[in-house]
Amino acid sequence: MSDLASSKVSRVQELIYELRVQDVMQRDVISISPQTSMREFKELLRLKRISGTPVVQDGQLVGILSLEDLIKALEQGEMSVDAGCKMTQDLQTLYADQSVIHAVNCMARFGFGRLPVTDRSGKLVGILTRGDVIRGLLRRLEMDYHEEEIQRYRARHIFEDIASDRTSLMLRYSVAARDFSCGGAASSKIKRAIERLGGNPAIARRVGVAAYEAEMNLVIHSERGGEMVVEIQPDQVRIVVTDTGPGIEDIEQAMRPGYSTAPEWIREMGFGAGMGLLNIKQCADEMTLQSKPGIGTRLETWFRIPPPPAATGEQEDLL
Repeated sequence: MSDLASSKVSRVQELIYELRVQDVMQRDVISISPQTSMREFKELLRLKRISGTPVVQDGQLVGILSLEDLIKALEQGEMSVDAGCKMTQDLQTLYADQSVIHAVNCMARFGFGRLPVTDRSGKLVGILTRGDVIRGLLRRLEMDYHEEEIQRYRARHIFEDIASDRTSLMLRYSVAARDFSCGGAASSKIKRAIERLGGNPAIARRVGVAAYEAEMNLVIHSERGGEMVVEIQPDQVRIVVTDTGPGIEDIEQAMRPGYSTAPEWIREMGFGAGMGLLNIKQCADEMTLQSKPGIGTRLETWFRIPPPPAATGEQEDLL
């Protein structure tokens, strides 16, 4: 078993893959127009106790004005100058429908503590800070706890109640190509199904991360989408992911960290970093990948479920 598979993938780590920026961002944003004077900007920072604001024209984000910009204006005696002359126009922004993991990576890469959030048309819809990420994760963890306790109680005994030589549960999910708005929905349902069956949380998290990476590969690389088939047994979870075209030219090269055939516009959306297959392999106990250029790809992964501890007088979970 790989190091990642043998370690615990925390629920927080999993949530930053699942949650979108719009789920945790601040929607009530203090902003100014390009015609706002630096003197007015100084007073706004004092009253609101903030260190900068987005600059918005007709609803569109056009720049950022910071405390550093104000200090320079003070030093140069330019307090009557409009914000539009002092703002930063080379912006690093987030899209509301991007994943929180992308936002966290951007903050770490550029050293920013906050980033403006826009929709795909460039309209300012929010702002995200590191504190927002933490608070959003805590809220989701609390919601998950109450919901999962109810659902686990309802479904955990399904394998006990059905008598057969080999009992398994089959789940099928269709994934559409380029449908980024629904990307991650199937993997979230797969993980939740395992949890509701009384699954071990550590195994459910590993399955969830691997399934997410496989699902996003279908969204990004497949021509007509694909299918994810999950077989849940008392002793293992098996996931088969298939698509038709374009296939993988060199599987060994595709497994190298950072290698990706995703076009630039996909990368600009925060996807296609070239770590998906490697992450899947690290999460799974076993993985096979078959692909023929122009025909399609078949990815199969197994996650073994260890037997329960010796009987202690109480019924253990099957998963």
